[in-house]
Amino acid sequence: MAAVFPQTEYPDVLIGLGKPDDAAVYRLDDERVLIQTTDFFTPIVDDPWLYGAIAAANSMSDVYAMGGEVRVCLNIAGFPEDLPAEVVAEILAGGAAKVQEADAAIAGGHTVTNPEPFYGLSVTGVAAPGSLFRKGSAAAGDHLVLTKPLGTGIITTAAKLTGQAESADSRKARHALGKPDIQQSHLEDAIGSMTRLNRAAAHAGRAAGVRSGTDITGYGLLGHAVELATASAAETPVQLQIEAESVPALPGVFDYIEAGYLTRGSARNPEHFGAHVAASSSATAAHKTLLWEAETSGGLLLAVPSSGLDQFRDVCEGSEQLFWEIGMVEPALGGQPVIKLL
Repeated sequence: MAAVFPQTEYPDVLIGLGKPDDAAVYRLDDERVLIQTTDFFTPIVDDPWLYGAIAAANSMSDVYAMGGEVRVCLNIAGFPEDLPAEVVAEILAGGAAKVQEADAAIAGGHTVTNPEPFYGLSVTGVAAPGSLFRKGSAAAGDHLVLTKPLGTGIITTAAKLTGQAESADSRKARHALGKPDIQQSHLEDAIGSMTRLNRAAAHAGRAAGVRSGTDITGYGLLGHAVELATASAAETPVQLQIEAESVPALPGVFDYIEAGYLTRGSARNPEHFGAHVAASSSATAAHKTLLWEAETSGGLLLAVPSSGLDQFRDVCEGSEQLFWEIGMVEPALGGQPVIKLL
């Protein structure tokens, strides 16, 4: 028997396995859709409250990447049997604080015993069908904007490799190679970025009439840009032109790139998506590494129509939401790479 996709079997599943996006979308009626997503990961910072807050912000990001609002969440967690109860409580409190900031509720969840801690959320959001952001709706003439600087994966990796658990001999050998310690202010900037919700950015996108967007996480800016471009090209051939030097970076990130504090994404992402990207000679190796690197709780990449750019800017300024214009969506001819890095 031939496989049947859920969209065929359940016509109210508007976005699901047949055409993947940042989250699943289910139609309630002509005016409302449900947005459903889930995410979790192991600790990337030492502070349990901050870990919970980062994981929750990251989990909710996919709803904002679809143009929706978060309504209710369920905790998903696993903890070692010997993890102190107060540490567990701090992780859950950090997550709950971010959910409350989103004007949403935690209504329950599920916890298992696991050798390594993990935490995240199952998230339900809502939207009007006409306000959804989809990966496949970018149009020539749209302005590409990014709402958070890059570098969280690199900086948290540097923090792990130069943290308190590092032996004195290892630290001495690393210093002999000229590899720096993590600066606390750089880590704090990265944490501030990871704990910032993408809610205001989604609000600005809806006000500006955005129809195409995604959030920047494990595939890095270029990998997620390829997803957006290839999905859009299925409707009308487009090419995303991204100016490497216009892409914002967290303080200190290029020093950590030079020192080799990289995640596996810096190699895996170009291996998987690299055939779709053409980089000009003006794009430096460090910039290309940054744009390929994995991010945690990254910002939104939005294709903002020219007619809505002023409105987008006004709403962002009113909510103190930062954004950077990093390129354009252009018409593409057949056979061209979908991303041109300038």
